[in-house]
Amino acid sequence: MALDGIRMPDGCYADGTWELKMHVTDLHRDVSLRVTGEIHIGGVMLKLVEKLDVKKDWSDHALWWEKKKTWLLKTHWTLDKYGIQADARLLFTPQHKLLRLQLPNMKHMKVKVNFSDRVFKAVSDICKTFSKSSAARSTRTNSSVHVEQKTLVLPGGVSGPTVKVSVRSFDCSVFFTLSLMEQDVKENEVLLLRFKYHSFFDLNPKYDAIRVNQLFEQAKWAILLEEIECTEEEMMMFAALQYHINKLSIMSSDNHMNNSENEVDEVDAALSDLEITLEGGKTSNTLGDITSIPELADYVKVFKPKKLTLKGYKQYWCTFKDITISCYKSKEEAHGTPSLQMNLRGCEVTPDVNISGQKFNIKLLIPVADGMNEIWLRCDAEKQYAHWMAACRLASKGKTMADSSYNLEVQNILSFLKMQHMNPDPPFIAEPAVTNDINSECLVSPRYLKKYKNKQISARILEAHQNVAQMSLIEAKMRFIQAWQSLPEFGITHFLAKFQGGKREELIGITYNRLIRMDASTGDAIKTWRFANMKQWNVNWEIKMVTVEFADEPSLAFICAEVDCKVVHEFIGGYIFLSTRAKDQNESLDEEMFYKLTSGWV
Repeated sequence: MALDGIRMPDGCYADGTWELKMHVTDLHRDVSLRVTGEIHIGGVMLKLVEKLDVKKDWSDHALWWEKKKTWLLKTHWTLDKYGIQADARLLFTPQHKLLRLQLPNMKHMKVKVNFSDRVFKAVSDICKTFSKSSAARSTRTNSSVHVEQKTLVLPGGVSGPTVKVSVRSFDCSVFFTLSLMEQDVKENEVLLLRFKYHSFFDLNPKYDAIRVNQLFEQAKWAILLEEIECTEEEMMMFAALQYHINKLSIMSSDNHMNNSENEVDEVDAALSDLEITLEGGKTSNTLGDITSIPELADYVKVFKPKKLTLKGYKQYWCTFKDITISCYKSKEEAHGTPSLQMNLRGCEVTPDVNISGQKFNIKLLIPVADGMNEIWLRCDAEKQYAHWMAACRLASKGKTMADSSYNLEVQNILSFLKMQHMNPDPPFIAEPAVTNDINSECLVSPRYLKKYKNKQISARILEAHQNVAQMSLIEAKMRFIQAWQSLPEFGITHFLAKFQGGKREELIGITYNRLIRMDASTGDAIKTWRFANMKQWNVNWEIKMVTVEFADEPSLAFICAEVDCKVVHEFIGGYIFLSTRAKDQNESLDEEMFYKLTSGWV
């Protein structure tokens, strides 16, 4: 018995026990317990609570191992099994802690979050907290927590006072598969809650008012802060929509409870035939009455841009069948051999439109063995452009004009163009209305504030507003989101990377359905790979190299230059996971499948 108190050089006592040091965060107390490695975690917590002798609900508390950044949640495991020895220091702390979230609308909310749950589950719980009535759909919003390491300063006068938040950068974006505590997030820290994956599944204004509102806010700030490029006409269209939304929001706030349900019912009826399904979501595969595949045939100007060329557009008689465009010198030669033929499967389709200049171009980057061929198509009018652009977008995904989404895509394009029209005979606008009713700083990006005077911007916004003035509040938000998705750069997340065999750093762009190799200096696409053609992807965690294998193309391998390859791995896996969803409102999330696809390093 006398040997019990003798301490050995390794910190253990002669009887095999040793002192486990713990800090109780609630009480700001350090406590030591004599333990052996055979005691289980549950027993340690029981002995600790007995020694504290404080009447308190300790049920939410758990042990946190600071050095290893690990929650000791398996209470039946022993200290030996966890590898905890005398040099360890544990925290006895609540699992639920306060977090300050900045929502897409820039508002801050304090929420209690489980710091021991994986972020995927924590975000789901946060969405349920915001609206339990929409929980089933809110948990499918592909939201994520982004933490940024920079000072974010929003333009003065936008949505209230200037907000200045000290936060961390996108390369430190919080991983879904680890807990907040494991990623050094502290209690009361400010995190940004954003939609990470640009694949907005089954967005329905009747059920998803909260999600529509937050998506609108994220889209609005992306445009105002110039995170995505848009033309001057598009900027004025976005400004007009935002101005209209602001006006309706003020009008409806006085009688919110009565108006909200009526508003949704009104839009549901108005859009029953349109069924706005945003790009990235799945569309119905029912072909209805279509028994043959529609075709397009018309005169279209074609241009093959090359360096040091002086040749311009050349007019061809073009036919669009299945996913192939065939170009003939004249309509009469259409039964012969085409002068040019293009298979659009896997191509990149980019609009190049200027309404006032009557420019309706479609830029195509078509995959070939040694890279991408660039072809431009020029249409004569909006209607022709809408049909050919819709057909090109579907063909790039391997779909024909027989797909049920074709007509919807045509209508969406026409609607997008219509909203950019300038009224040739604008109504007289009183001077006070121009100067007082519109705050230009809230509606357009800094680039245009420098380019034009406030009165000029206000007049153009009011002119553009005539095209959207009849929309209801939620329809205007849906149109704003849809227009955001129509921008060429929408949904592309860029990472600096060095490709295997390459001599310089380039960009890898990741979207909901493809990978894009891009020139780092110009942003031009060099090569595209569709997820549908992917066999598998792997990560060599030692050298941080991502390798992607395809069914009928050479493998792609690259090393991320500035971010951890875990970030890219989670993006690819996340988009693959989202592509497996079905249009079933009762579908439960397969969390384990998500973790398998996104957490290869855990």
